[in-house]
Amino acid sequence: MLVRRLLSTCLFAGLTAACLPAEDKAPAPAGGEVKALFNGKNLDGWVNVNCAPGTFYAKGDEIVTTGNPTGFLRTDRQYENFELDFDWMHVEKEKMANSGLFVWGDPLPAVGTGYTRGIEVQVLINYAPKDGWATSHGDIFSIWGAKCTPDRPHFKGIERCLPSENRVKGGGEWNHYKVIANDGAIKLHVNGKEVSGVSKSNPRKGYLALESEGVECHFKNIKIKELPSTNPTPAECAKVAEGHVSLFNGLNLDGWKAEKGGWKAGGGIVRAAGTSDLVHEGTLPNGGALLFDWKVPAKSAADLTLELAGTPVTVKAEKPGAWQRTQVLLTPKAGGSPVAFKPVTGLEVMNVFAKELPAKK
Repeated sequence: MLVRRLLSTCLFAGLTAACLPAEDKAPAPAGGEVKALFNGKNLDGWVNVNCAPGTFYAKGDEIVTTGNPTGFLRTDRQYENFELDFDWMHVEKEKMANSGLFVWGDPLPAVGTGYTRGIEVQVLINYAPKDGWATSHGDIFSIWGAKCTPDRPHFKGIERCLPSENRVKGGGEWNHYKVIANDGAIKLHVNGKEVSGVSKSNPRKGYLALESEGVECHFKNIKIKELPSTNPTPAECAKVAEGHVSLFNGLNLDGWKAEKGGWKAGGGIVRAAGTSDLVHEGTLPNGGALLFDWKVPAKSAADLTLELAGTPVTVKAEKPGAWQRTQVLLTPKAGGSPVAFKPVTGLEVMNVFAKELPAKK
């Protein structure tokens, strides 16, 4: 008999600061020492959240991103107040080249995007919109539900601080950023001078991350000095990592199988293009959880059907045309829980993660 049930969709609910691991609860010493955030050999201390294995890599004394797919590489622990120094260089010399530093971010991307909720410190060259709403000089702004107040009000009323002057060098040249973050305020120094800032940020404690956004970018000399805590409330802290592992590399169907042409992958999204199932080639943890974002076209009346260990599960489209996040609990079964997505015309899926759930006492 076909088993069919509706599952409610839900935003990923991370732990609050009150539940932080001991590492994240401990306040930074008053005279914090300068520490390297990159060991110059590999990406130990960093987590590739939602990109292909080769999107970020260590090369000599640099962290390099290819820019493809879009996504981010985050620290393996949270930071609150700090002074962060790093150098960055885009290799593109003529076309727009984009990347960024995410401050106080969540461990997973926001719904329907490859990027985290947080405050972005722009790493950008060769961009000059005619109306001047943004620059290539070191903008700071809130993204994907975070909040902040720019030091200088933006003429469009958005939460974005435009820099006071242009000190950013072009492609093939190294730029130095000093980011001072304290009590919800961020000040950015570009090549030796403060040019932009925000305050009243929320979150004001979270992960630091480097952004992949379509082009090659290099980072080096990444060093941090932690400053004393200013005691953020749980509501002012980013969510805490819960052990989610990405199942989709954003580029291709490695780790999945489908009939040729049945599903298309790229740009961080996999799309249904035929009538075959999209089947994960591994098995997920017994008693774990599967989390993913998905949408169907705005005029579609279709819902989404998964097959979990041979059992069909239907998830209702809450608002066709909009991204929604679903978490499905995996019933323990011998050998793990294989997963398959059933094709629906126009179906798009991204941010596919799995995690193990704590054993019940």
